[in-house]
Amino acid sequence: MNSINQENDEKPVYVVLGATGGVGSQLCQRLKNRGANLVIAGRNEEKTWDLANKLEAKACLLDLTNPSSINSAINLALENYGKLTGIANCIGSILLKPAHLTNDSEWTSILETNLTSAFFTVRAAAKAMSNTGGSIVLVSSAAAQIGLANHEAIAAAKAGIIGLALSAAASYAPRGIRVNCVAPGLVRTPLTARITSNETALKGSLSMHPLGRVGEANDIASAIDWLLNSEQSWVTGQVIAVDGGLSKIKTRN
Repeated sequence: MNSINQENDEKPVYVVLGATGGVGSQLCQRLKNRGANLVIAGRNEEKTWDLANKLEAKACLLDLTNPSSINSAINLALENYGKLTGIANCIGSILLKPAHLTNDSEWTSILETNLTSAFFTVRAAAKAMSNTGGSIVLVSSAAAQIGLANHEAIAAAKAGIIGLALSAAASYAPRGIRVNCVAPGLVRTPLTARITSNETALKGSLSMHPLGRVGEANDIASAIDWLLNSEQSWVTGQVIAVDGGLSKIKTRN
C-alpha cells in the first residue's frame, strides 16, 4: 500500500446531509479542517458542487422523496474511502403556524424533510457501520423540549427525531454505533432569515433566550463536530441542547 492510500485509510470519513445550509456548511469546513475525508449531499445542485469543489469533497444530490439518495451518499463514501466513520443529518425546514392553520401538504412536507429523512439516515448508516461502529448525529430543536406557540408541526417532527435517536442508540450500541442529537434554539441561518431580519420578531426571540442572543451556525456545527469525533466514544443516546438556555432555564425579568 502506498503512503497516500495509507494516509487516506487513517483519515475519518464523514457524510454530511444538508451540507449547503448554514449549519451544514460550517460543519463541513470544521471536519475538513481536522483532516477528514468528506462526502457532502445537498438539495441545491449549484451550491452542492461549489462547496464540494471548495473543500475537495465528494458530492451527490439529495432527493427527499427518494430514500435511495441518502443511500447513494453513504455508498459514495464506501466506494471512495472504504469506510464510514460518521454521518450528520443537517436537513431541516421550519413552519411557524398553529395546527388549525397548517394544511395537509405543509404537515407532510415538515415530516418528510425532518423526521423521515432522519429515519432514512439512521437506517442506511446503521447498515453501513454495522461491522465497524461509528457516529450518527441528528438535529432536533428546542421546540421539541419546551412548548412554543405556533410550532405544532415542527415541534412534533423534531420530537420524533429525539425518540428516534434514543431508540436507535439503544438498538445499535452493541454494534459500537453511537446515536445522538443536538437541539438548537433559534439560529441565524438563511433558513431563519425571515425571523432574524425582522426587528420585532428578533427582539421577541432574544428575550426568550436566557443568554441574550440567538445562535450562530457555528454554535451548532461545533456541537455536531464534537459528537461525530471518535474521541467521544462513550457518548450515546444524548440530546444536547445548544439553545442559549431556552429549553431549560428562565431568568428573572
